[in-house]
Amino acid sequence: MVERTTGQSATEIFVAHRNLLFTVAYEMLGSAADAEDVLQETWLRWTTVDLDTVREPRAYLVRITTRQALTQLRKLGRRKESYVGPWLPEPLLTTPDVAEDVELADSVSMAMLLVMETLTPAERAVFVLREVFSLEYEEIAEAVDKTPAAVRQIAHRARNHVGARRPRGITSQAEARGATEAFQKAVTTGDLQGLFDLLAPDVVFIGDGGGVVQATPQPLHGADVVSRFLAEGLSHLPGFVAMETASVNGGLAVIMRAGDTVDTIVTMQTENGLITGIYVIRNPEKLSWVQEEIAMAR
Repeated sequence: MVERTTGQSATEIFVAHRNLLFTVAYEMLGSAADAEDVLQETWLRWTTVDLDTVREPRAYLVRITTRQALTQLRKLGRRKESYVGPWLPEPLLTTPDVAEDVELADSVSMAMLLVMETLTPAERAVFVLREVFSLEYEEIAEAVDKTPAAVRQIAHRARNHVGARRPRGITSQAEARGATEAFQKAVTTGDLQGLFDLLAPDVVFIGDGGGVVQATPQPLHGADVVSRFLAEGLSHLPGFVAMETASVNGGLAVIMRAGDTVDTIVTMQTENGLITGIYVIRNPEKLSWVQEEIAMAR
């Protein structure tokens, strides 16, 4: 059965699947800018294809995107080796409907993207295609140039690896909202106790400045350590013109702007009512994508 509707152009087919392809690339790479580069390369290759020979355009496009993302992922691995300080995924503005899709929101969350960083490139590709997008093993095998049997083994290994490390508690939108409101109150009023009361005993704080702007040189672990750091750090924040909440990586986040420039994005992972992870992205290069998206929305 031919998937393509008679008369559809290459452009129409690509646009129809663009959101899917971007999400595949982003979840594999953890970078919106690199995902866009992958889509550009996918488009260039797609324009050279004889559409009459393509029975399933979606599968064909996913295959191109996955192969390009794998190539890019290996390049990113080399870049991360020389990265200064802790590395966090590049934040991505998401629409409210993404947060309502629990599985999709979980797959693009900072916490899950950090777990996927511990996978090999092949494991990450297979995990994303199988667990997030429910592709068949045969389809994944074509995308990663492996046999279906090998893909099954990789999928099993990746699933176990992620299952042992992924957040286990249930995150509700109400709890996420409570965490962001507590953080905002701590910044604006100096009342830190409400925020401290929400910290899980094993909370982790990760700041990413990329060696360009000030951030924690290594992750901080434990409520006592994180509390002391927040008490010191929040008291020395510069005067931000605006602080607002937005949907970032499938959940609520706090965006701090100095003038018209996005200076800091804070996302938090909550489990069973407590904050288990605080992720602070300050690297200007990683914030540029969000900066552009906000500017375009205005």
